[in-house]
Amino acid sequence: MKELCNPAGIPVRVSRLLSLLIFGLVAVLVAGCSGGASGAGSTAAAEVPPGPTVQFTPANGAQDVSPVGPITATATHGRIVNAVLTNDDGEQVPGTVSPDGTTWTTGAKLGYGRTYTLTVTAQGASGPAIDQRATFTTVKPGKQTYVSMNPLDGQTVGVGQPLAFYFSKNAPAPDKARAEAAIKIRTEPAVEGAFYWFDSREVHWRPKEYWKPGTKISIDIDVYGRDLGNGVWGKEDRKATITIGDAVILRADGATHQMTIEKNGRLLRTLPVSLGRPSFPSNNGVHVVTEHHAKKVMDSSTYGLPIEAGGYRTEVEWAVRISNGGEFLHAAPWSVGDQGRRNVSHGCINMSTADAKWVFDLVKKGDVVEITNSGGPNLRAWDGFGDWQIPWDQWLTGNR
Repeated sequence: MKELCNPAGIPVRVSRLLSLLIFGLVAVLVAGCSGGASGAGSTAAAEVPPGPTVQFTPANGAQDVSPVGPITATATHGRIVNAVLTNDDGEQVPGTVSPDGTTWTTGAKLGYGRTYTLTVTAQGASGPAIDQRATFTTVKPGKQTYVSMNPLDGQTVGVGQPLAFYFSKNAPAPDKARAEAAIKIRTEPAVEGAFYWFDSREVHWRPKEYWKPGTKISIDIDVYGRDLGNGVWGKEDRKATITIGDAVILRADGATHQMTIEKNGRLLRTLPVSLGRPSFPSNNGVHVVTEHHAKKVMDSSTYGLPIEAGGYRTEVEWAVRISNGGEFLHAAPWSVGDQGRRNVSHGCINMSTADAKWVFDLVKKGDVVEITNSGGPNLRAWDGFGDWQIPWDQWLTGNR
């Protein structure tokens, strides 16, 4: 049968086949072009960096925030170009941006019971800068504790001086571990030392051995804004620098009735003394000087011995306290004939007026008085600064 042709003279069947081939080629070209255009668009989209975001610590709306923070803002996909923290009075709190620009941190402790707003401006790699802010409220403590201390800032003390810290009696006692962590002690040269609790509010720190003369002690009581446990927060920070002076050690022997005085290991003098009589013996052990009185009324009723029962109320000169129980170094001109021979006092160390004045002028707070062979009991650790009466292995337990 004769095949039909189109007007161009091409057989119809061949013409249809060519049409299909051309349509297929066009489809392939179109698909290729479409695929190329789509890939280029995806690459362009991937090259657009994400905008910056800021994360706040504490988060916006946080309550009961500790005044010590941390108070931070951290930028992602950008840098912090400005940050302002203000309280509810509009007062600005200082802060710093890290060298890489990603973090802002407050440079001061905040107030109790205040509302703060932190506004941060962050700039990304492209596009406009953004502002973000967070508002939070600090804790309002129900109870606050103040920490007293002995010795005080700037004082020069003796080699036996412990560092004593006292928490307020009108507030709950702190958690002992948290309290210790808030008291930072640094010494130059470094020494081995530890805390020991005498009761729930009084803690001492001392080295293993007597301090070395010339030691510098830096104390940082970092309690403000800190939760010290048991519902109590710190009221005020304190700092102190203490210097250890010359090593002055007095050794009074109740058997020989003599007292040696050494300074930095060198014997200065040996004095005749009279310690406590057998019915009122002095306490054996390491005593620490706490007070000086040019004149002092000695009243036996303060420790339970009324005058009518054989007590006394006498003014003495050049009195140096070495225990809270009433032991002093002092002038006793009435017992000069017994000094160096027998013990006749009510527990004090009696000397002549001249010797007592010399000792009074020599010793300082923290100097050491060691009493032996008194015939009496050992000094209790809690009596004055009887800290050295506690063996070191026991001291290390902290009495927590």
